[in-house]
Amino acid sequence: MTDAPLFALHNKSIAFKQHQVLSNISLEIKHGETVAIIGISGCGKSSLLKVLFEQQRQQSALCPQQPMLVESLSVYHNIYMGQLQQHHFLYNLINLMRPFAAPKAQISALTKLVGLEPQLFTSVDQLSGGQQQRTAIARALYQQQAIFLGDEPLSSVDPVQATSLLALIKSRHDTVVIALHNKEMALSEFDRIIALSNTHIIFDGPATQLSDELIATVYQQPDTVISK
Repeated sequence: MTDAPLFALHNKSIAFKQHQVLSNISLEIKHGETVAIIGISGCGKSSLLKVLFEQQRQQSALCPQQPMLVESLSVYHNIYMGQLQQHHFLYNLINLMRPFAAPKAQISALTKLVGLEPQLFTSVDQLSGGQQQRTAIARALYQQQAIFLGDEPLSSVDPVQATSLLALIKSRHDTVVIALHNKEMALSEFDRIIALSNTHIIFDGPATQLSDELIATVYQQPDTVISK
């Protein structure tokens, strides 16, 4: 197996609406790593994930901060969209009207794992925020990719459920990179942490080496919060 990194950024800068979001970012992420990206809202976590996704689009399942679900469709059909591009238009159209047995069985099994089995054919607009977030996670899992990139994918579920869902995500993907507000989860469930502050990476290393003092710096509010 090659030691070449899956992701590599070298002095990368990102601007959004004339604001500098990230400045001279350099990092490498290798196969098999579990990485938490932490920082206050607006520090550039979402922007960094988007750049990483563009580098490995064909191998990555992206779970965005906003679930991006079709609210008029059921949980089943929203999860099925994870493999929409793998099938012919006519297959997708027929499945929309009358689900085929194979994807129905696969998706039913996924909904059981994320606690949505009773809502399989419930329209998304009838779900709570946490249920919608679990639908988005199941859709990403259904893509069956090697890499999972998540932007706050666990923010609307309770801590116990979040830990269970994270374990499921990690079991189904070789490499996991997730932006988190929950610093306790970042420290306890991830091998590596990338901390962003004031447009820069201020820490990139093992979770066990992130000090309380540096955590306080990461979550210190700047005078001006830069938009994502």
